[in-house]
Amino acid sequence: MKELADKGRIECTICPHMCRISEGATGICGVRKNTGGKIELLTWGVISGYALDPVEKKPLYHFFPGGRILSIGSWGCNMRCDFCQNYYISQNIITGEAENVKPEEILSRSLREENNIGVAFTYNEPVIWYEYVRDVAILIKKAGQSTVMVTNGFVSERTLNEYLRFIDAFNVDLKAFSNDFYKRLAGASLEPVKKALKIIARSGRHLEITTLVIPGRNDSVAEMREEVSWIAGELGRDVPLHLSRYFPMYKRNDPATPAETLQRLYDFARDYLNYVYVGNLPGATGQDTICPQCNNIVTTRSGYRISHPGLKSNRCSSCGKEIYAHFTSFSSSN
Repeated sequence: MKELADKGRIECTICPHMCRISEGATGICGVRKNTGGKIELLTWGVISGYALDPVEKKPLYHFFPGGRILSIGSWGCNMRCDFCQNYYISQNIITGEAENVKPEEILSRSLREENNIGVAFTYNEPVIWYEYVRDVAILIKKAGQSTVMVTNGFVSERTLNEYLRFIDAFNVDLKAFSNDFYKRLAGASLEPVKKALKIIARSGRHLEITTLVIPGRNDSVAEMREEVSWIAGELGRDVPLHLSRYFPMYKRNDPATPAETLQRLYDFARDYLNYVYVGNLPGATGQDTICPQCNNIVTTRSGYRISHPGLKSNRCSSCGKEIYAHFTSFSSSN
């Protein structure tokens, strides 16, 4: 994942930053280093944490709903979001608390966990962890389990096409629908994320989107109109959108997102998209899956406990409309 550049530097092509890295230095992510003219992944096998999570926690509401998934992460990120909700591992690089784990060990643990559907690469940004994600995911796929990637979507087309070989489902964090927001608050840009979303949607891989709603930053109905119109037109009305509540974190002390704001955006987004949810706000409207044709509640959620009172053979029990969901993993092409 590198190309030769000028003056002895090499260009890392893992993401749109295309960092030109001098000998002994790292790129923006802090984990991809120029060692002897080659890219070295400093966090290969370095685990910041792992847990057996409900798949809904990713969040994925339409991919093996009710299942559990072994979730692992490392350190570092290729964005610099000053509102990061997981900054301890995304904005730090390798500490003494880190654990080094071989891919075979991840596979072994994944296979022995009861009711586990596979492995999710999450917590920090998995795009920059490519070589390790690849090595683990290929083993998981060969064992017949599923793979999930929770990502900011700031990835080069070349790298994403590689990921599509062995990742079944994506939740992409669409931070806002404004390039100015991306530049000022995340140190990145919007267009590469939009391009990645279109590539994933057209690949047939499972896709869900999360937008963290921050008061005064990306919470206007006007911006939400742009976002959901684009999703509906370019990706399809069936792509689920999760509107997640922001809490003060890292460098920002903006107040937590009001429940009324999330409710307003939820109601608005449902006019454009078939499946919209509210996250990080227990008990709020917007947890259940509603049939987009007749408004029958097909799946109910209370925390991470779910049931399917209105679902029959993947269709609404009231009107018969097929409900968008994936219950199988995709074959890998090695």
